[in-house]
Amino acid sequence: MKALVLTPSTREVSLRELSTPEPGPGEVLIRVHAVALNPVDELYVAKPLAVQDQRVIGTDFAGVVVDVSADLDSSSDPRTKVGARVAGFHQGACSVNDRPGAFAEYVTAPYDLLWKVPANLSLEAASTISMCGLTAAQVIFARLGLPSPFASTSGFLPSQDRDAGESINVLINGASSSVGLYAAQLVHLASQASGRKFRLIGTASRSKHELLRGPPYSYDVLIDYRDQDWPAKVREATGGNGVDYALDCISEGETVYNTHSTLGPEAKFAVIRGTAGGGYDPSKLRVKPIYGAAWEGLGVEIGYNDITVPADPEARAFTTQFYSFLGSEAAAGKVKLEPNPVRNMPGGLERIVPDGLALLSGFVSKRTEVGRTEQYMRPISAEKLVYTI
Repeated sequence: MKALVLTPSTREVSLRELSTPEPGPGEVLIRVHAVALNPVDELYVAKPLAVQDQRVIGTDFAGVVVDVSADLDSSSDPRTKVGARVAGFHQGACSVNDRPGAFAEYVTAPYDLLWKVPANLSLEAASTISMCGLTAAQVIFARLGLPSPFASTSGFLPSQDRDAGESINVLINGASSSVGLYAAQLVHLASQASGRKFRLIGTASRSKHELLRGPPYSYDVLIDYRDQDWPAKVREATGGNGVDYALDCISEGETVYNTHSTLGPEAKFAVIRGTAGGGYDPSKLRVKPIYGAAWEGLGVEIGYNDITVPADPEARAFTTQFYSFLGSEAAAGKVKLEPNPVRNMPGGLERIVPDGLALLSGFVSKRTEVGRTEQYMRPISAEKLVYTI
């Protein structure tokens, strides 16, 4: 098979011929049909975490099961059947385990860390969901503790003196980001699960407000993050009380401090970057941001931000519950999460590095045009770069 392979010592990536992997116990072999790009894919090439001589890079994939391990022959789970359309994600950057990434013609994966793709959803669209959708679910349910339709949560404790019919204020800073688009949908699911009303407040470029007002995002309040006083406008939208729950989908320096300034006295606050990648000082914050790596959901030991994170069975169990939930209505052709808008990129595996990773280079809040004239090389906004393999 062909795969995109990184040499960490030189930070060079090349398209190479490798042996097609074989599924181990509990695993299936997937013919990859589409991959979606994430900022970490560029980051792990520019600043490799891996120390091996070579690593297959890449995170999000979607494809078709073509083989299963012998121990799954009698399984009734639809994800273990040849021909099943599935999606998932890999890390593909780790120094403490050798599992390869997703940017290849074939990948193996534990079947329960995949979700079944509905027939009415293209594999290109499905490839955008797995990691960012899980990241949003980890934040909204596992970390902030909002009521979940598929897993038990804790920490959802609005003020005792608050009327049951009063709205709970939730802020998503970076509402048009990939994680933000999924987080908004999950907040609505939390509302349905709890019977409580959430006032959803988002910050995004004004050009994205029309998209975000409509379903499935359905924001109640939208504020342009380019307005210097946007935190004050957020607080004004809450009647001066501040938000109860906040997620900063950018999590880069000033964005963390600005989001923090919108918080009410009993608020919970989550970020998607730790201090090493985000460049902020938690000691300056009254409410300490909650952070965790999406990779924990893979349930294996990982290397991340110069530390080794041990295998976390609880985080893996959450992932399996979430993916079962995503695929639970696949047979009926229904989707639990609408995918990110897709920008179909030309050229397959060979063009991921010169085109896709070039567009993802640098901090999200400081990206500029890359100086290319092709329409597909325009700056990224509220969409995912997807390559058909």
